[in-house]
Amino acid sequence: MKEEEGSTTASASTSTAPNKQIYVQVINDLEGKTLVAAASNDKALAAETKGKNGIDAAAIVGKAIAERALAAGITKVAFDRGGYLFHGRVKSLADAAREGGLVF
Repeated sequence: MKEEEGSTTASASTSTAPNKQIYVQVINDLEGKTLVAAASNDKALAAETKGKNGIDAAAIVGKAIAERALAAGITKVAFDRGGYLFHGRVKSLADAAREGGLVF
């Protein structure tokens, strides 16, 4: 999904899924600032994601980004899959973020 250009109500959620880790950030596109972030190698999540397959680790990261965004008062985001196909780890992350309360 794409954020409407110049929108102040939604932040962009960008995901990156290189070979081993998965990263996601909620950013304010207008100011270019990262509001919240989560990653499978994040100190708070590394122990929980260690030994998990990529899809399970992505779900943990998705849940974490939803919790962190809601704690920061962010409920609506535009999901940018970063050029990756919407399946596997990217889909798992998005589904977990939606289940966690984010709207996109």
